[in-house]
Amino acid sequence: MKIQFLGGVGTVTGSKTLIESDNGIRILIDCGLFQGNKETRQLNWQPLPILPSSIDYVLLTHGHLDHCGWLPRLVNQGFEGKIYCTSPTKAISQLILLDSGKIQEEEAEKANQEHYSRHIPAEPLYTVDQAEKVFPFFRVIQLDKTFDLDAEISARFFYASHILGACSIELNLEGKTLVFSGDIGRDQDDLLFKPVKPKKADYVFLESTYGDRLHPANIPMDDLERCINETIARGGNVIIPSFAVERAQTIMFLLWKLKQEGRIPEIPYIIDTPMGIRVIDLFTENRTWHKLKLEDCEAMCSMFSLITDFEETIETIYSDHPKVVIAASGMVTGGRVLSYLERYIVDDKNTVLIVGFQAEGTRGRKLIEGAKEIKIYGHYYPVNAQIIEIEGLSAHADQEDLLQWLSELETKPQNVFLVHGEQPSLLTLKNMVEHRYGFNCEVPYLQQMIEIN
Repeated sequence: MKIQFLGGVGTVTGSKTLIESDNGIRILIDCGLFQGNKETRQLNWQPLPILPSSIDYVLLTHGHLDHCGWLPRLVNQGFEGKIYCTSPTKAISQLILLDSGKIQEEEAEKANQEHYSRHIPAEPLYTVDQAEKVFPFFRVIQLDKTFDLDAEISARFFYASHILGACSIELNLEGKTLVFSGDIGRDQDDLLFKPVKPKKADYVFLESTYGDRLHPANIPMDDLERCINETIARGGNVIIPSFAVERAQTIMFLLWKLKQEGRIPEIPYIIDTPMGIRVIDLFTENRTWHKLKLEDCEAMCSMFSLITDFEETIETIYSDHPKVVIAASGMVTGGRVLSYLERYIVDDKNTVLIVGFQAEGTRGRKLIEGAKEIKIYGHYYPVNAQIIEIEGLSAHADQEDLLQWLSELETKPQNVFLVHGEQPSLLTLKNMVEHRYGFNCEVPYLQQMIEIN
């Protein structure tokens, strides 16, 4: 068989791994969008090295944009196969794709109106209509049930934590077992259960987002409490850029616990991410996938003002009342959080609270690295607000969690390929895997093709 790395190598975005069996069946594991600096984003406009119409199946590990966000391009360019995933992943992917298409359209329109794009006219990578055309291709797969893709090819999805519906994938073909980790969650997560470890694998494709670091021993609730109280005391606002899926719900949960304990003030707490609000419904509809009780979910939601209409967003932005706002996107690459930052990032009374991983080249990464100004919609704004990062809230496994994920393999795999990580993380984790387990370990490069006999 042949395996080609079409994304998610040397970077934490754009995840795509192509498998071609000896009888010509082509399977794409994930189909993600590249995010980050301009050079990386430009890869989204490049065609695949094979015709999308020649791909038979897509298997999605989960519904984050960097794992499903290129599907509209794939379908628009001729894909007619099946997209297999869990039920929550299907629902989340549909929300993510619609939101992404809307943002693509809005940013292209804004660029044309304000003439800040070099492309005349600026065009969206894809539209809402093109996103909707992906939906008929989805096929829902049950957790832990082996299913056949072909007479000689089978697959199984098993629990990965990370976000609702996220799974690792076991693929069996040509007498070999390939395991794709997808994004692995943490053993200690406020909302989700522990990830399941693989028992057998000839080849492992392991994510490496936090391959060079351990999550700190801090208590995130204490950090949240301190940040909110200090900001409100000086008359400011707290803006929390957050991934709409799982991160937003985790922050809501922690704020609710703080409010219950009387540790944060009686001020407006606002969720301004329509997609994040819809994901709350998915938590109530998929209760076997997480720890949150129905009554706790309802009580938690009652604490927040849920904004869906953009006119309400504008009213909230221009309200002088101190408040806490959770708004997408998590890496500050788009979404409504940009509208808040246009007004609030210039004022030193305010705080921008970073609560998740920030990929290289994103606005979020630039903020935590100390940028003095930030570009939003073609305009530059001075960064006067307090930029605070609370570590320990990431939905990703850290280095030790990743190493432990390999610990129950019953036999030594022939190779471990490290993907979905930046170079320092990849190289550090490679050394750790080799040292602890003695496994052969490789860091592939973009477009690399390997053959397995």
